[in-house]
Amino acid sequence: MGSVNKVILVGNLGQDPKTSVGPSGKTYCRFSLATTDKFGGEERTEWHNIVLFDRAAEIADRFLRKGRQAYIEGRIQTRKYQDKETGQDRYRTEIIGQTLQLLGSRPAAGEDYEPSARSAAPPPRPAPAPARQAPPDQNPFDDEDPFSNPPSEDDLPF
Repeated sequence: MGSVNKVILVGNLGQDPKTSVGPSGKTYCRFSLATTDKFGGEERTEWHNIVLFDRAAEIADRFLRKGRQAYIEGRIQTRKYQDKETGQDRYRTEIIGQTLQLLGSRPAAGEDYEPSARSAAPPPRPAPAPARQAPPDQNPFDDEDPFSNPPSEDDLPF
């Protein structure tokens, strides 16, 4: 039998997302997400390190802020790195988010929705090509009624 590595979290951001562009040109962002469980009369908060890529990273950078609630679906990944100061091996467990949903209410009028100044903005998208328009006296859908001529046997795909 195969295995499953799937995580679903609903929690609140512990910090604003930090967005960067990697050496390959791929946009990614990191932030912490807090989830709280209640056992008996006691609450326990667990902190999760979240990493999002590409479009999800851009959305997080633009719309998520500290305290905002989010739904993250992804997988667990532990990576090994060396501490720069001591040279010791360290391990970091992260949630590699594949789905992001913004939860809770939208920011109030006047609150900033734009990426913070410290974030690397994704490259601008090229403007779409203008759509071809029919002359004002010609309706582009007036060619013929698609239902007026039934298909012949040659038109049938089977």
